[in-house]
Amino acid sequence: MKTRLFSVVFISILLVMALSNFALAAGEVLSFSSRLWSPPAEQEFVIEYVIKPFEKENDCTVNFQILDDIKLLQRAELQLKTDHPTMDIVCAYVANMAEWIEEEYVEDLTSYVKSWDDRHFSPTFEYGTNVGGKQYFIPVGADVYLTIANEKAMKYLPSGADLDKLTWEDFAKWSNAIAKGEGEGKTVVTGIPMKSLVYQFGAIALSYGATFPDINTPEAIKAWEIMVSMKDDFIPAVLNVDNCVAPMKREEAWFSWMHCARAGQVYSANPANFVVAPVPEGPAGIGSIAGVSGYGVLKNAPNKELAIKFLEYITRPDMQVKIAKGTGGFIPPVEEALNYLGDDPEDEVVAKAVMVLGKGRVSGVPGGDYQDWGAVKKVFDDVFVEMVLNGDGTVDTALLNEAQAKLDALRK
Repeated sequence: MKTRLFSVVFISILLVMALSNFALAAGEVLSFSSRLWSPPAEQEFVIEYVIKPFEKENDCTVNFQILDDIKLLQRAELQLKTDHPTMDIVCAYVANMAEWIEEEYVEDLTSYVKSWDDRHFSPTFEYGTNVGGKQYFIPVGADVYLTIANEKAMKYLPSGADLDKLTWEDFAKWSNAIAKGEGEGKTVVTGIPMKSLVYQFGAIALSYGATFPDINTPEAIKAWEIMVSMKDDFIPAVLNVDNCVAPMKREEAWFSWMHCARAGQVYSANPANFVVAPVPEGPAGIGSIAGVSGYGVLKNAPNKELAIKFLEYITRPDMQVKIAKGTGGFIPPVEEALNYLGDDPEDEVVAKAVMVLGKGRVSGVPGGDYQDWGAVKKVFDDVFVEMVLNGDGTVDTALLNEAQAKLDALRK
């Protein structure tokens, strides 16, 4: 009888301990929802080399999930309007930060960031992340544009052209020569609507002195002239391309200018097979869009203290370089992080991207100035198809004026 009683008591104690541990664990599950790192390889790296060490160090679990910007906003709105917030950390794109802040979906992080005296965030990325002297988002995953070419394309490089100091005229001549020599276009951009074409065009336009997203100014017209001069140079399947990485890796495409982390994915996969360089320059210098995402903490997040602890951890200078390299070649927005760069292929990509950021004429993404940034992208996509791919080889100013009217109608 005593033995049975002891067994019942012992099992009861174990059950209570198990339930207590479950409750404790459940209270330490940090929700991290991000629009960044959607490629599977990037997710795997972040989970294995960033999240798991934090979980071990803090005896917690991080529930990491990828959501696109629209779903992320919708989920935040639903949770806050029903007074049931479950997300802790969100990672949003700069074009959408204004809405997060205006709707008061995220916490003011100013005091926390100021207390981290071993790191300073580049002033370049204050646009969007900071409003009214307060910091609501912490920049992460910054990017500019780089030139990338297959080694097979090097024999077509124009005589006397310097790979690290290309002009857009050099770039166009190179693209023309490749297409002529190979019998088909080998240059690639994202042809599927609402991807990155607007940013690829913006890099050219900025180098001619345009502002972003100009479409019909004299400076923008110079950029369209470059694009039109390459009308026969794009790969046959360009309108099916949503990401330039795959066709470059398959060697279907040999030549592009693209997001630095995507260029890094191509280059680091086989450094002997590719060359990477700064994006070309124009009369106003090197031009590039400088995009960035940002970490925020949802208003009334259930695990706010742990969320702040995670943000302090993930923005440490050494961790910033680790993440930048492990996810292809993003620019770490923390200035002190650059002291941790080495000699790996990924380091080379980051270093060239940092050079473009530091010396270039860069622009952020003014998504908050427009009702629908996706619709802005579509305006540029349509011009590319109608005037560049299907046009007669000239710039149609009437078409560009119509496109400008569409952009004006999208302004807030």
